[in-house]
Amino acid sequence: MMPATPLEEGLGLLALDLPASAQQQLLDYIALLEKWNRVYNLTAIRTREQMIHEHLLDSLAVAPHIPAGSLLDLGSGGGLPGIPLRIARPDLTVTLLEASGKKCAFLRQATIELALADVNVVCQRVEAYRPAVGFDSVIARAFADLATIARLGMRLVAPHGRLFAMKGVEPVDELARLGATATVQAVIRLDVPGLRAQRHLVVMTKA
Repeated sequence: MMPATPLEEGLGLLALDLPASAQQQLLDYIALLEKWNRVYNLTAIRTREQMIHEHLLDSLAVAPHIPAGSLLDLGSGGGLPGIPLRIARPDLTVTLLEASGKKCAFLRQATIELALADVNVVCQRVEAYRPAVGFDSVIARAFADLATIARLGMRLVAPHGRLFAMKGVEPVDELARLGATATVQAVIRLDVPGLRAQRHLVVMTKA
């Protein structure tokens, strides 16, 4: 029996049973990220194995907590966590919101090369984005402090929806400064395979 790859092992530890086609898409995405990173500097992480743990598995750790429906990835950067979540969760319709033209070029190319249906790239600043309807879920990873995420992101959440903030250590000080801009529903500790660093997911609704 062949030994498990870092991705297979990580998915097993996250209890995510993805078909071989989805696992290949995830690896193809990392290969694209590596290729474009040489010119566009999309991420400070350079090695494939690091990218699998710090980008793919870190993004996928939140997958069980995101409900089906529309998802907005706030300040998507190189497509994290939006692209891995869409690959793992075909029940999501994902919008990648990113202000950088270079990063948007990569995101558009990635969605074409990976044949990702139901993924929309919007090249715009968060402050200027005015969608016709709110999203079931809005998620932010490595974007800003909680108060800023709530101020910018909550208006983009549908009335019944939720705002998710991916954080490292439990953001006790940021939670204290959140004030009345949002109601915190949960702070979930995430165990990301291969990462010794802490990870938390803050779940918020409209105040």
